Amino acid sequence: MKYALKALLICLLVLISFNTMASVSHAQEPVVRAVLFYSTNCPHCLEVINEVLPALDKQYGTQLQIFGINTSTGEGSRLYEAAVKAFEIPEEKLGVPTLIVDDHILVGSNQIPEQLPTIVEEGLASGGIDWPYFPGLEEEMEAAEQRAQESEEEETENGFENKEDQTVLERFKSDLLGNIVSTIVLLGMIGVVLMVGITYHQKNFLSNPPDQSWLIPVISLLGIAVASYLSYVEITRTDAVCGPVGHCNTVQQSPYAFLFGFLPVGVVGIAGYLAIAAAWLVLKIGSPTWKETAKIALWGFSLIGVLFSIYLTFLEPFVIGASCSWCLSSAVLITILFIVATREFKTSAAYHRHISK
Repeated sequence: MKYALKALLICLLVLISFNTMASVSHAQEPVVRAVLFYSTNCPHCLEVINEVLPALDKQYGTQLQIFGINTSTGEGSRLYEAAVKAFEIPEEKLGVPTLIVDDHILVGSNQIPEQLPTIVEEGLASGGIDWPYFPGLEEEMEAAEQRAQESEEEETENGFENKEDQTVLERFKSDLLGNIVSTIVLLGMIGVVLMVGITYHQKNFLSNPPDQSWLIPVISLLGIAVASYLSYVEITRTDAVCGPVGHCNTVQQSPYAFLFGFLPVGVVGIAGYLAIAAAWLVLKIGSPTWKETAKIALWGFSLIGVLFSIYLTFLEPFVIGASCSWCLSSAVLITILFIVATREFKTSAAYHRHISK
């Protein structure tokens, strides 16, 4: 069992390192943001959209963000007039395509590709460029985000409907590396539970275990942090910061991220880790009678947690077809808690009464 604990700790460190590196990289990345006014009836606009911007997107990725506004619509025309007034654009520069980045006003299919790359390079070197400000832009961006979210949810639902027609192997291959990792974690959790079950009746099972109860509050706090982040992602439906392994957002946007269709799994995780931490606290400062009860509760909560995590981890590679490194981190954490709680329960009076029968 001690080797299983060491293996799980190593696995946990690897998963946390992946997520930490991804979070740091995401937080430190400078971004240049710009607004493009265009019209669907303008050939020069289509040239910029179809030829110029894709090349820049390939070069800069998420470091270049361009928000498009269609002036062919009433709202788009109103926003264009607001931008003209806010930036005092002269009459000779009126027209589309117009791209506003910082205090630069680029107009036409020649000026935009000629000057934008230099502006982007200078902006990234100076730490990034925020969205230009003019009345109505913020509200339009919020409305566009809402429309995109609704469209994404519809696509996600359709995507899961299509996955129902796929074989298990096809789902597994859709996130091959992540699903391999999740399968390894799944087999490890099942192995730990089977090992405990098989050796439970042996009198020398975990005999003279070292005191590792200090791990319980530490691991519980880590678990609460991970579950809180997942709850935030699930409740706000924002994109998670993922490491190089797995497709976190596919998992978090799936129907399986909510119990009974409304309860975020992350919130369930927070409650579970809090219950384990509370049982440990009673174990340390409670009366002798309550300490025995706390040991049983501690082991019971961790057992329920690891069984629930086995179910969730099984869903990732074989049903959803994608794996989440944050979820796998939580699965490893609860398995470590189960091992330590089993050691604690082994020293309880209830355990000894059961073994002596």
